[in-house]
Amino acid sequence: MSENRIAGKVVVITGASSGLGHAAARHLASQGALVVLGARRVDRIQALADEITHAGGQALAVPTDVTRRADVQRLADMAVQRFGRLDVIINNAGVMPHSPLERLKVEDWERMIDVNLKGVLYGIAAALPQMQRQRSGHIINISSVAGHKVRPGSAVYAATKHAVRTISEGLRQEVKPWNIRTTIISPGIVDTEISDSITEQDVAEAFRRNFGSIAISPDAFARAVAYAIGEPPEVDVNEIMFRPTQQEF
Repeated sequence: MSENRIAGKVVVITGASSGLGHAAARHLASQGALVVLGARRVDRIQALADEITHAGGQALAVPTDVTRRADVQRLADMAVQRFGRLDVIINNAGVMPHSPLERLKVEDWERMIDVNLKGVLYGIAAALPQMQRQRSGHIINISSVAGHKVRPGSAVYAATKHAVRTISEGLRQEVKPWNIRTTIISPGIVDTEISDSITEQDVAEAFRRNFGSIAISPDAFARAVAYAIGEPPEVDVNEIMFRPTQQEF
């Protein structure tokens, strides 16, 4: 039987109220991780924390808007205050309001930059000093297949996800002196609420029509996260991309 290297690790997760973050929290907690859940929808993360606690695990819900640096810092600080350390941060919160550039959805562009890009940077800023003090840690940043390929209507979203990969690779090279690991996870079409963030009705309908039938469970993401975290300390799983078997692009 393989060793459980997840048990006892303190794991902070942004975007934990639904989808990828929610699935990862449940899966990691089931393997003994101490999870700290960040999201704006407080009722949802509190319900998840209660579920995990009632099942015998340990979880803490912390209201968090990743577009506010102070919120993300408080999330990391609460993890250390409650559990004494911070082993993993999963910078997962994201939005995907696709639209053709000609529609000039500037507010949507700004929101993607604030959540998908600056939110990741705020997570790094919140966790890195503590991990440097510990001389250990693991920063997991969520990109996307769109961080590798661009499609019409996804230019700004893809730009933010390409940027996440670029930042993560720079981070990987910089944190070697502190024994910190870094992982980029790039999911394909997963059955989550992220398409609800598409503000153009025709674009949202087309997305669901074209891809809804092939979307896979968020549990696939949770298993990918567990794999990266569960490898021995000397193994740095730097990037994972996964898609539905039927996804072409």
